[in-house]
Formats: sequence, structure tokens, C-alpha cells
Amino acid sequence: MRKLILLSAFFLLNFTFINAQSAEEIKVLATVEMLRKAMIDPDKVIFEKIIHPDLSYGHSGGNVETKDMFIEALVSGNSDFKTIELTDQTVKVVGKIAIVRHKLFAETASKGISGTAKLNILLIFEKVKDNWVLLARQAAKIV
Repeated sequence: MRKLILLSAFFLLNFTFINAQSAEEIKVLATVEMLRKAMIDPDKVIFEKIIHPDLSYGHSGGNVETKDMFIEALVSGNSDFKTIELTDQTVKVVGKIAIVRHKLFAETASKGISGTAKLNILLIFEKVKDNWVLLARQAAKIV
């Protein structure tokens, strides 16, 4: 019984350390969640806070948007996300840059046409003052 308890404690501690995240990684992930929510329920104030002025937002079809184009597409409803689920998310902070990767599964209604999106996403954030802001995003279709 004692061995079982010790073995269980060892695996629990090991799992905790493996999944531990730094304070900066947690801040980046909070920004990712703010972005996810704002893409479902577009909020220009949130976008202005978490998106870099020089945003390069790449779509899986090859289209690239600026910050203004990205915000306008969502606020106008031309790009309309009903749901967004993120899975297999990883984050790595390197100085003032953060790299986030995840899979995105979404239900859309862009321009009134229902659809789905299944994408691998790469996000690049820059730390500006005390905030992490989205500098670049690139999507690739999951095949």
C-alpha cells in the first residue's frame, strides 16, 4: 500500500511539473482567450487592446489582412464565428515574443453562409509594456 501511495505521489508531482506554466505564459494564454471570445462576439475595444498596429493576419486560403481589415471583417459580420474551440494549445515565451500554436475548430456564418473551419494556427505575440499583443497569425487547413 505504501509503495502505491508513493508511486501515485511521484506521478502526480511529475505531471504537475510537466504542465507548469510561467506567469508570462499564463498572461499570453489569457490574451488568446480574450481574442477567441472577441472573435465570437466582436468587441472593437478589446481588439484595440490586444492587437498590434502592424498585425499580419494570414488566412488558410492565402489572404492576408492588416489590423484594420481584420477588425472590420469581424465587426461588420463579413467574418462571423458562431463557435470557436481551441485544442492542443502550446505556448513558448522567448524574451518579448510569445509563440502560440493550437488547432481551431469553428462554426461560421460568414456573409450569411454556414460553414466550419478546421485549422492549425500559429500566433506570434509581442510584449508591449505589460501587455501581450497579437503581431502575426497564420492558419493552415487541417487535412
